[in-house]
Amino acid sequence: MNLKQQMEIMLPAIEAELQKQVARLDDAATRPFHEMLTYHLGWTGEGAGSEARGKRIRPLLVLLTTASCNGAEWLPAAPAAAAVELVHNFSLVHDDIQDNSPRRRGRPTVWKKWSMPQAINAGDALFVISNLAIMDLAGNYPADKVIRSARVLHETCLALTRGQFLDMSYENRSDLIIEDYWPMVEGKTAALLSACTQIGSILGGADDFTIEQYRIFGRDLGLAFQVQDDILGIWGDEALTGKSAASDLVEGKNSLPVLYGISQKGRFAKRWAASAIHPDEIANVARILKDEGAYEFARREGARLTNQALNALKKSNAQGAAGAALIELADKLLQRES
Repeated sequence: MNLKQQMEIMLPAIEAELQKQVARLDDAATRPFHEMLTYHLGWTGEGAGSEARGKRIRPLLVLLTTASCNGAEWLPAAPAAAAVELVHNFSLVHDDIQDNSPRRRGRPTVWKKWSMPQAINAGDALFVISNLAIMDLAGNYPADKVIRSARVLHETCLALTRGQFLDMSYENRSDLIIEDYWPMVEGKTAALLSACTQIGSILGGADDFTIEQYRIFGRDLGLAFQVQDDILGIWGDEALTGKSAASDLVEGKNSLPVLYGISQKGRFAKRWAASAIHPDEIANVARILKDEGAYEFARREGARLTNQALNALKKSNAQGAAGAALIELADKLLQRES
């Protein structure tokens, strides 16, 4: 059974569990509140559907990891899969407010549709429901595994706030170096992917050494994913990424290629320090950045992290069709063009 076939089985189970968890708010008094969550999760409202839902990569990682551990049953882990997806979405609702982003996945964001105060509350609700979801594991797992999984989830939420703090605090700084990049993206991107594989292996009954290898796999997969995202944000094909080419330059994002370019103290660094990049000059600035070695540097870092991730997965001895699907999913994420 390949990745596509596994997804055809697992994704409906993930959606069913998410709907079950969010239904805690589905009553007469809070139905409009419930709608904010179902809208953000892509089930309701104009434009609802697969594009609005997102890819559900994180819950898939949980279930595939669980199943790759000695053929463990994956369905009992569905509450944990829902929990990590709810954490991801709570962070997105709050990120959209903090970044003043009016659209996500082609639709108005929750704050734009219902106001910032209501969106803050909706994000809070997703966070609380994620914590209730992880506790639902108690129906299928012993207390020690539930508590250990919950601790990983809670520590990950703290890491997400740490990464978001660094991201926001970096916005107006001009003294950043490449070493500043890694703690930020480890919190914002890698921490949750690492939690997915760590929790999945705990519920799969893996030993401590194997759990640690799965954790490293998820972390390095997340770091490599972010580096790839940074590359696409400057040199990606606009028709494939769905956003303006080199838009990260216009937004002044402190991505890995940008920090590398600054470190070279050449033409790019001089232009970056002068003023904001205008849309009509992004092609030229992106070309200068590439000529100064930023593209190749980021590509090498992505390859290094990819190799580390796959090496950790090999050490974990991921088994069966689910183990093969994890490798296929990692390759799909890291070789993407959008």
